[in-house]
Amino acid sequence: MPRPHVLLSAAVSIDGHLDDASPERLLLSNAADFDRVDALRADSDAILVGGGTLRADNPRLLVNSPERRAARTAAGLPAYPLKVTLSASGRLDPALRFWHTGGAKLAYTTDATAPALAAALAGAPGTEVVGLGAAVPLGAVLDDLGARGVRRLMVEGGGSVHTRFLAEGLADELQLAVAPLLVGQADAPRFLSPAAYPGGPARRMRLLGARTVGDVVLLRYAPKESPDEQQ
Repeated sequence: MPRPHVLLSAAVSIDGHLDDASPERLLLSNAADFDRVDALRADSDAILVGGGTLRADNPRLLVNSPERRAARTAAGLPAYPLKVTLSASGRLDPALRFWHTGGAKLAYTTDATAPALAAALAGAPGTEVVGLGAAVPLGAVLDDLGARGVRRLMVEGGGSVHTRFLAEGLADELQLAVAPLLVGQADAPRFLSPAAYPGGPARRMRLLGARTVGDVVLLRYAPKESPDEQQ
C-alpha cells in the first residue's frame, strides 16, 4: 500500500523555538492560526506526535470544530482522525488526555516494550499498541499507516520527530507558522536539531506559498523538492 502524504506542522518563534523554558505552554499562534490548524486536522486521516510531546504538553489532538467533525462523518469518516504516537521507551502515562479523548489511538513502540505498554493502556478506549522491532523506524510507521488506509498524515511534533522526518527525507510538505516573538532561552525547545539533512546546507527547498494569518506568517515548503527541479 502507498505511504501517506506527510505534512509537518509547527509554530515557531522568530528565533526558531517551539516553546519557552517555563512550565506553562507558550502560545505562539493566534486564534486564526489555531483555527487553520484545526482545519488541517479535519482534512487528515491521522495526526502524529512523539512521546516526548505527550509527556511535556499533555495534548488532546482533537478536531475542535463541530461543523468540521460533522463534515467528516457526513463523508463516511470518523469524527476524529486516528491519533498516533511514537515511543521507543514506552514511558507513556495512561492518564494522559491523548488516550481518553477523540477516537482511535495507535502507539508505535519496540517489540520489547510493547507488552508492558499494551498492559498499561488496557483501560484506554480504542487504543492499539504496535511493536516494530528493536527500534521505531519512521519508514515502518509509514508503511503500517498506509496499510491501514491512512492517506494523509499530519505530524505536529515535537522537534525530535520533525528532525527525523526531515533528515530521513520523509516529509512531503512543511507548514511553518512564524510568530512575532523572540524566546532567547538556550534551554527552550527548538523546532529542529542538528542532523545530516538531505542535500546539506546549500540545498534550497521549494517555497509553495507564504501568507499572513493575523500577526503570524505561514510558510509552506516542499522538503523533497528544490526550485531548480520545477524549471
